[in-house]
Amino acid sequence: MADTQNGTHTEDHIDAGPFLSTHHVNLKGGTTKDQESKFAHRFSYKMDYPEMGLCIIINNKNFLPTTRMGMRNGTDLDAQRLQSTFKALGYKVNIYNDQNCADIYGRLKKVSEEDHSNRSSFVCALLSHGEDGKLYGVDDCLPIKSLTSLFRGDRCKTLVGKPKLFFIQACRGTDLDPGVETDSGPSDSSEETYRIPVEADFLYAYSTVPGYYSWRNTMNGSWFIQSLCEMLKLHGKTLELVQILTCVNHMVALEFESCSNQIDFHAKKQIPCVVSMLTKALNFP
Repeated sequence: MADTQNGTHTEDHIDAGPFLSTHHVNLKGGTTKDQESKFAHRFSYKMDYPEMGLCIIINNKNFLPTTRMGMRNGTDLDAQRLQSTFKALGYKVNIYNDQNCADIYGRLKKVSEEDHSNRSSFVCALLSHGEDGKLYGVDDCLPIKSLTSLFRGDRCKTLVGKPKLFFIQACRGTDLDPGVETDSGPSDSSEETYRIPVEADFLYAYSTVPGYYSWRNTMNGSWFIQSLCEMLKLHGKTLELVQILTCVNHMVALEFESCSNQIDFHAKKQIPCVVSMLTKALNFP
């Protein structure tokens, strides 16, 4: 499909076959017309706005019998840990307990319509039962995408170019991981405007990979949220966010193993899954 930008005609192709280009392409994905391009800004998010932003926690524990979902004992501790952790990072934290699907969607829609101009970022933690791509309200399930898309760049204009972080503690299927033995022990100064993808600047940190159960201890809370809060407290001021989440993966993978009276559920493992569309490094101030 032909495209025109800055008076120069280029052509974009799908990755479905070989093609030859007469343009020299650099690692930034564009033609090397000028090393001082408008994208040569610092690759770090501006995190010194007057406010860090909102942290919304949806904490579902008790479900209607029609859902056939059990009580999520331990989730209140997860919510409290998240509240303490993100409050310490400077966020205004709101917890909403036992929300039905309409509640969840309505609350996040209202937040997405707020003015975030003075906020550095947005955080949302979803704690509930789930399936792959879906999250349970106390009455039914709804697509996670229907919630996150409320904050897309074309719908939530005051968060454009700012990090939008979603932490999702929920099952994504019914597979179990048996494990395997191993022997290996600042701000942009340019006033120039530019277009970015509407799906840019999101990060989704799932407690588990697609298709798998997510583990939660009834007394201590979920493995993922325990690890996330621990690593944020230890490294939140020194490491970049994706580095921190790699530490979370390490902690969940190595320090936890299920203990169950049911043999099929005993001695199982878990690995979180980070899906990042962030375009810069995120360092908490």
